Amino acid sequence: MEKVLIIQNDPPETLGLYEEYLRENTDLTLIHAYKMGQHEEFLPLEQFSHFIIGPTPISANDVQNHEFLRKEWNYLQEIIDSGKPCLGVCCGGQMLARLLGGKVLKSPSKEIGRYTVSLTEQGLSDSLYQGFPEEFPVFHWHSDMFTVPPDGSLLATGYPCPIQSFRKGNVWGVIFHLEITSRDAERWADAYPEEPKAIGKTREQVLSECMEAESEMKNLAEKLMQNFLKQK
Repeated sequence: MEKVLIIQNDPPETLGLYEEYLRENTDLTLIHAYKMGQHEEFLPLEQFSHFIIGPTPISANDVQNHEFLRKEWNYLQEIIDSGKPCLGVCCGGQMLARLLGGKVLKSPSKEIGRYTVSLTEQGLSDSLYQGFPEEFPVFHWHSDMFTVPPDGSLLATGYPCPIQSFRKGNVWGVIFHLEITSRDAERWADAYPEEPKAIGKTREQVLSECMEAESEMKNLAEKLMQNFLKQK
């Protein structure tokens, strides 16, 4: 059985369906990094086969201003160097992109709600997306985006944010969420009530968009986890 570590970086932003699937199918450890004490250390890499890095509303460019993220930053570099499979979601992907030599910039527009992403040729042939359709619905809640790290591959695109997923070696980054249910989206809307207004959406609209895509996203979230666990 695979031994997976999830690093959760924010109280409301859990990894939802990913976490549920991994609890049922792997030996899962969940660390609430934002709760770590000053002298608390991350667990040894040797204990795990796969790593998933969760989101946070903190910008990946502001890592050094937060004690827990400074500590995590060093740990993420160790994960990259280990060669073990690692998936970063939203800001988790942005931190990994920066460590790999990419940049984190403002997205052309904030994205909140349901959007469609498209796999590139490289994405269609990448092992993480085996069995995926060329286009599929995702949930978004972000203002920043990553660039593809040098020598990495662009796996998925979208609009208005043109870079949705990358891979470099043992590291994958996604800016989108498949793991979110309408229940999760409601929790996020409670945590960040003013943000939908910034792009002219209501809370009800965002939740409705998530609910409409929920069934398809759930199937794809499970497929993504199945594919991720096959990575060695």
